[in-house]
Amino acid sequence: MARQITYLSDVYLITCVVESGNADKIVKAASAVGAQGATINYAKGTGIRDRLGLIGVTIDEQKEVIRIIVSKEQSNRVFESMYLSGDLDTPGKGIMWMSKLDRVATYIPQDVLKRVENEKK
Repeated sequence: MARQITYLSDVYLITCVVESGNADKIVKAASAVGAQGATINYAKGTGIRDRLGLIGVTIDEQKEVIRIIVSKEQSNRVFESMYLSGDLDTPGKGIMWMSKLDRVATYIPQDVLKRVENEKK
């Protein structure tokens, strides 16, 4: 059997940087609206923490970085769910952004590929 690469297009990467301990609830919220998986890394944050400390908001420098790849159709729904579940409308809770990816390659089961091909017809 010949090996081949199947590229996904119209996909986005959502990146969310939050206080340590908040990633699990954000990933659960993303999964509840259709995200298939997530990658969580740990990081140390700097910068705005010092300025916000002046107004009485203490911000933990330990961060969790969540990365989720989603289809164009899922992107806004997953993004909004992550934002709301992470309380990112609260100062010092975190930041997130979405980037369009040129192409993504991973294993895709043959039945899924056939179903997509049939939908295009």
